[in-house]
Amino acid sequence: MRVALFLTCVNDTLFPETGKATVRLLRRLGHDVEFPAGQTCCGQMHLNTGYRRQAVPLVTAFEETFAPYDAIVTPSASCAAMIRDWHPRLAPSSAGTAASAGRRVHELSEFLVDVLGVTDVGAYFPHRVTYHPTCHSLRTLRVGDRPLRLLGEVRGIDLRELPDADECCGFGGTFALKNSEVSAAMCADKVTAVRGTGAETLCAADNSCLAHIGGALTRTRAGVRTLHLAEILASTEQAPA
Repeated sequence: MRVALFLTCVNDTLFPETGKATVRLLRRLGHDVEFPAGQTCCGQMHLNTGYRRQAVPLVTAFEETFAPYDAIVTPSASCAAMIRDWHPRLAPSSAGTAASAGRRVHELSEFLVDVLGVTDVGAYFPHRVTYHPTCHSLRTLRVGDRPLRLLGEVRGIDLRELPDADECCGFGGTFALKNSEVSAAMCADKVTAVRGTGAETLCAADNSCLAHIGGALTRTRAGVRTLHLAEILASTEQAPA
């Protein structure tokens, strides 16, 4: 199986360690991962701000860049949802090709559980962790409990349940800018829930949401760090023999 990594613009620009962790993890599981240099944005930012026409070339470019691969793995639920749900609608003339690409795109937890059939990835992370299911992973991709099943198999982890986990953190892309007061209030509720778990680490499948919540955690000096799911699953922190 030929596997490609779609890193996404946000991760490439701001969170490169997430991409590195994804590659380490998949290689540890026996799968080589290619990084097509021609990859660009999936078009989500354009769509969300009303530039649908400008997003179409990005859809076409994605199809061409990832055409040779059997599976496309991305550490971003929101971008996976964009490709799977919106690409066929944005480019109706090539909807069949876009749909084919969408079927080959897998958010990381989907790929591990559904394609590779594993939940124990050999990780070791001896810390208190709580998991926030982001809106795209929860409502569009419907990943369900896959991330929690993966985290539950991590050795040493103390996994804490997050109250009202399915509540949005308030990020929502440009929503956080256009509706800043509402967004901040939603984020404050999420921070209160996170702090109430006593967790040292907040985990999610989207770094955009982690950046939003993480900023509030830092400003309130909560002492809680944020880590992408891939980084915890790739961790083998001096695992005991």
